[in-house]
Amino acid sequence: MTETVSPPDNPTPPAARRFPWPRGLSARLLLFTAFVVTLAGLMILPPTLAAYEEQWLLDRVRAGELASTIAESDPELRVSDPVAGQLFDQAGAVTVAVQVDGARRLVLPPKVPMQTPYLVDLRRQNPGSWLAAPFFTLTSPPGSMVRVMAEPRFRKAEFVEVVLPDAPLKAQLVAYFWRLAAITVFVAGLAGFFVYLFLNIFLVRPMQRITRAMEQFRADPNDPEARILVSKRRDEIGRAELELDRMQTDLLTALASKARLAALGEAVAKINHDLRNMLTSAQMASDRLAALGDPKVAQALPRLERALDRAITLATDVMTYGKSKEPAPVARPTPLRAALDSAAEDSGLVAAGGVALETVIDPREQVLADPDQLHRILTNLLRNAREAIEGAPDRGGKGRVFVELHRGDGISILRLSDDGPGVPQRAQANLFQPFVGSVRRGGTGLGLAIARELAQGHGGDLVLVETGPGGSVFDLSLAGVPEPLAEAAVVASAPSDGAEG
Repeated sequence: MTETVSPPDNPTPPAARRFPWPRGLSARLLLFTAFVVTLAGLMILPPTLAAYEEQWLLDRVRAGELASTIAESDPELRVSDPVAGQLFDQAGAVTVAVQVDGARRLVLPPKVPMQTPYLVDLRRQNPGSWLAAPFFTLTSPPGSMVRVMAEPRFRKAEFVEVVLPDAPLKAQLVAYFWRLAAITVFVAGLAGFFVYLFLNIFLVRPMQRITRAMEQFRADPNDPEARILVSKRRDEIGRAELELDRMQTDLLTALASKARLAALGEAVAKINHDLRNMLTSAQMASDRLAALGDPKVAQALPRLERALDRAITLATDVMTYGKSKEPAPVARPTPLRAALDSAAEDSGLVAAGGVALETVIDPREQVLADPDQLHRILTNLLRNAREAIEGAPDRGGKGRVFVELHRGDGISILRLSDDGPGVPQRAQANLFQPFVGSVRRGGTGLGLAIARELAQGHGGDLVLVETGPGGSVFDLSLAGVPEPLAEAAVVASAPSDGAEG
């Protein structure tokens, strides 16, 4: 079993932040909302000020245009002094001029000399100059004059021109700016509050609930309060709650399985300790039997010694199985037919009238494998096939397992087919998972899991090719294609205990 590595008792503290920044999502959302609303207000400010200045100047131009219509009744085409004074008081105009048929006529001449004004032509303004006009006015030198030109509305002319000081316009712009700023702050604050409230209710609080559930589950997975309560939301928050609930369920299942594995590992360690002592005693007894000199005992003794050696090796490997993976295989060319016969004998496939092993593999064929691990793989596969056939109620314990060998692309593929009842549908998904992939009642599900792990250690794999009522087919692939044995080597490697070929 895998050992759990606990986190260090004194975790490294996070690095100090250079700039103060709130940790909570709610506080960050509040700051972000305030920033966005303020930015929106600042973006609205320039066009609003530009529109206000344009309208203010246009009102003065219209007042000058009305004065020019009054002047048409005068023989000199000039406004009288009372009208000029009234025009200056209302519009602040110093001069008024009108251009008709290409001739510019001064309707209200200046009373005193004035400095050169800057021009604002309301007839043609691009968006850039229109937005920049208020800021140009606010930054102009004190006592500046502005010359405004616009198209007439009340009379036929090419344009109406008014010259006036920009000091009143500055004062109006400043006053309007502060009124607009106050309104913007109020509206922005109100809108920001509702946006923050909405996001806090529908986003921040659910995220805080999910975060608390994760923290509580990490602290104590068995605490019922740590389970997330899944809402009926269909958005990303609802999906996150559903996935968290599924993850917690899977983790609880995994933790329960881990606890069972830990208990099983402790029991196996104790049993294995006693089993090694028993196997040692059996090995000592076999040594004494070998000294008797009985021919029948001498014939059966090699098989007993091989079985004891494999049992002792397996018991030793079990001690380290829970702490690490299987030992690395020591692969070498191994006669496949002899390995099959030995595995079939240990799997119970030699009984007359029972489940028989059939193969067309030449005795000279070899595979690149660790002999002991290959024996374990084949024994697990053949035993599973025998038990499946014997467990079928309509077979009477009779059947066959057919084995053939294929080569290709530097890989040796051993195909094992049986005529048993097949693998049930419910067991196929977890067939190679330990403790959950068992097909028969009372099985542990370790046989195929160990066989596949050993095959993958050889650079190959073990897969279920097909299964059904007519039987199952497994492919065992092993890396490498060694050369076949010579005839003399086949005779020399033949088992001396009478095992069938």
